[in-house]
Amino acid sequence: MKHSIRIRMVLALGGLLAATIFFCWFVNITFLGRYYEQSKIKTCGELYHQIDATYQEIENGEEITLYLEKAGSRQNISLYIFNVYLSSGTLFYQVKYPSNLNRFQEEQLAERIGQYYSLEYLFQEDQEGGKLLYEAEDYRIYKRFDKRMEAYYIELFGQLSGGDLIFMRSNFFSIQESAGVANRFLAYTGLVVTAVGIFLAYFIGRGFTRPIQQLSGIAREISRLNFGVRYETKRQDEIGELGHSINLLSEQLETKISELKSANNELKGDIEKKERIDEMRKEFLSNVSHELKTPIALIQGYAEGLKDNISEDAESREFYCDVIIDEAAKMNHMVKKLLTLNQIEFGNGQVEFERFDLTALLCSVLQATNIIFRQKEVVLDLPEYESVYVWGDEYRIEEVMTNYISNALNHVEAVPLPGSSQTEAQPEKRISVRLELLEGRVRVSVFNTGQPIPEEDIDLIWEKFYKVDKARTREYGGNGIGLSIVKAIMNSINQAYGVKNWENGVEFWFELDRQS
Repeated sequence: MKHSIRIRMVLALGGLLAATIFFCWFVNITFLGRYYEQSKIKTCGELYHQIDATYQEIENGEEITLYLEKAGSRQNISLYIFNVYLSSGTLFYQVKYPSNLNRFQEEQLAERIGQYYSLEYLFQEDQEGGKLLYEAEDYRIYKRFDKRMEAYYIELFGQLSGGDLIFMRSNFFSIQESAGVANRFLAYTGLVVTAVGIFLAYFIGRGFTRPIQQLSGIAREISRLNFGVRYETKRQDEIGELGHSINLLSEQLETKISELKSANNELKGDIEKKERIDEMRKEFLSNVSHELKTPIALIQGYAEGLKDNISEDAESREFYCDVIIDEAAKMNHMVKKLLTLNQIEFGNGQVEFERFDLTALLCSVLQATNIIFRQKEVVLDLPEYESVYVWGDEYRIEEVMTNYISNALNHVEAVPLPGSSQTEAQPEKRISVRLELLEGRVRVSVFNTGQPIPEEDIDLIWEKFYKVDKARTREYGGNGIGLSIVKAIMNSINQAYGVKNWENGVEFWFELDRQS
């Protein structure tokens, strides 16, 4: 990944290591020599004071010699202790330590004594080929270049408390060489440390970037509305807290989106309901206008005939009045049914569930329509049933049964039984009412002989004002509302209903619960 945090972390850490090591190397190059120089000056001064203090305390010559050897060896410094005197204008010196000088050492010491102790050079700040580095009350420290040895030396020339002189000499070249070695070693070590640091940073970075990648994947899933993903961790650091926050965000988003979906669903339902109501209102007005147009026209026509005395005999006027009364009654009946249907569909009437005897209610409805059965010469087929108690709204179930019976009476016809011959008895108009006990329920079916309902109309008969045979419907005064009332009632109590075609007739049915 081009902008990966891991790569950036590795580069940042590698750059930091490299910059730190380069800074240390630069500091060593620039200041290590000076630091060594100051450290050597301090070492020479401290050694001078130690020797000055010890030289007076130790009286044994062997012990003082051993002490001076150890002191010079530990500090890598050449020590000389001597005294000088003038005789006939000539400078003489007597070496007390070391006692076994070789010729080179004697010549070197004589040269230095001549330079440092002569009246011309004694305690001068700048000597030929040298530089004064430090000055104290009893000694001075110089940096000198030895032409013969072609090297710089740190030299101390001073006087001890007892009157003897002391000369210290340390090779400054070894200091520079040590600094150079240290700088080269630091450079090599820095390269190795930087490489190892980058390598470790790459793998350590995986520990930081892996959970971030997991959180990124979870965020992508949440953006796709997949709220089932969770960041599982026991970490207590910032990553763990971020994971917990993302989990909480996912839960909150899921809840809010669920609420929004519910609200949106309700809104869509309200919109659909409003559209359906508007459509029903338009359909209702259209159908009512159509249904009322004929009776209103008849009432208006016959009323105008009465007013104009079209027929003067009493019998005709009575006929005119009967037509007006009949059409007004049909209009009144239709309006009552529409009001009932409207009340049920819009939930204005509270459904009152109660336990009642369905058998008794069925017998009551059939008894009320008994006179119609006799007028139409319809045979009622109703077996004797014991009391069957059901749960429902008794008033509305009575309306359903009344509509089923009325619908059967309006469409009943004499139809021969399947397989019967012409020589057999004349077929009769028959209506069969049955109660079928099911598991926890009871089914009421009303069958009438006659023509089956066309298959293309069987799903439409439950709609308001729908008529399969408009001419026949007009004949018996039907308005296509009865089955719509059945549909509305059965939906209001959440029970099943339906219709089934047979070869010799049609069966309408509905079901009710026998248990609470």
